[in-house]
Amino acid sequence: MTTDPRLTDVRRQAGWLPESQDDLEAWLDGHQQRAEARGEPAVLHPVLAEFQELIDTDPVVHMYVTQMIAQVPDTKPYRKRHVEDVAQLMRLINEVLTMAPEFGGHMVFTPLGAILDWTMGTRAGFAAYRDPRVNAMIKKVLNAWGEFLCSRDSLYALNDSPTGWKCAQARRAIGIEQYEHDPKDEHWGFASWNDFFTRRFRDGERPVAAPDDDKVIVSACESTPYGLSTDVKRQDRFWIKSQPYSLQDMLAGDESVDEFVGGTVYQAFLSATNYHRWHSPVAGTIVRAFVQPGTYYSEPDSEGADAVEPMNSQSYLAHVAARAIIILEADDPVIGLMAFVAVGMSDVSSCLISPNAAPGQHVGKGEELGYFQYGGSTHCLVFRPGTIAEFTLGAIPQPHDPQAPLMLVRSKLAVARSGAS
Repeated sequence: MTTDPRLTDVRRQAGWLPESQDDLEAWLDGHQQRAEARGEPAVLHPVLAEFQELIDTDPVVHMYVTQMIAQVPDTKPYRKRHVEDVAQLMRLINEVLTMAPEFGGHMVFTPLGAILDWTMGTRAGFAAYRDPRVNAMIKKVLNAWGEFLCSRDSLYALNDSPTGWKCAQARRAIGIEQYEHDPKDEHWGFASWNDFFTRRFRDGERPVAAPDDDKVIVSACESTPYGLSTDVKRQDRFWIKSQPYSLQDMLAGDESVDEFVGGTVYQAFLSATNYHRWHSPVAGTIVRAFVQPGTYYSEPDSEGADAVEPMNSQSYLAHVAARAIIILEADDPVIGLMAFVAVGMSDVSSCLISPNAAPGQHVGKGEELGYFQYGGSTHCLVFRPGTIAEFTLGAIPQPHDPQAPLMLVRSKLAVARSGAS
């Protein structure tokens, strides 16, 4: 069974970008005004000065970046061109590097992605965001922004104004009472925006389903089911329109790949206001755990103009984006070897593996494996053929339902079949 990954606009459904294109346009217009209000010439962050130098001195990079801006359509739904040239693009990105996402209004959780969104779907953009030089530079930009989000300066967004994360509407949206925090502290006891974003649940908030039954597999993340594919191939054309899973590419050539040929891949995406830590779906031993470098804003050009709406690229991203790959040997012999893949997407691409997920360590079902530093996007569970007896009804993707229910982290996701391996 395969769910068509193009039926749902994940970034809008998950709250990373506004549901309305008008709201996104309004945010971009306001962001442009903020950047221009600083006057000319703009003093660029050192990492952007380095990016500018790369564009100025490398003719291929200069061609890509200049063309992807020029190729942005000037018709609906992109009614106003917010980026006219490279200098303006640098100013808009520069403004992001000292801002933390705010709540309410035209909420944009991925501001860099919002700025680059339409360039990602141009002919030149498809090439630019796969170019190693551009990709390495974007990684530096994201790291610079990450430094700000991990600083106390980013805490300004935790206030009780209508756009602050302590306002009544934001409290309801995130369910702050479920999380560890200090209600008496000005910033709820968090040390930075990222500390707030990677907040932990209070004890008892997400109990582990069937803790003593190794055949019950639990949800690794607080997430919405996206795709469920069986009989996956060792290597497939993941870049085509249907975005099939390709194990060799998804698992970065790991030696375990042959174990999973003909098996099952379950994929689910994380929403902007939800919990962003990963937990082991089974009790078992860590075989390998590593972060695989990858792209940050690459989209599948098979989607053509649809890539900029933005349509789904979730399956494609599982093969090319920066991601953490954890191979586990489950205690249950029928499950045996399985894989967890945490996939970064655009702005939210930093994957940190917990110390307890080191090779040779035994983890309990539901034990933390790591987290997305600032945000998170999507994740996959990979099973050997003949492993799964059934998935729970809630784990079946509902591509036509914009209000599809979450699979709560550590809740029952699937059951392994009976019998010997």
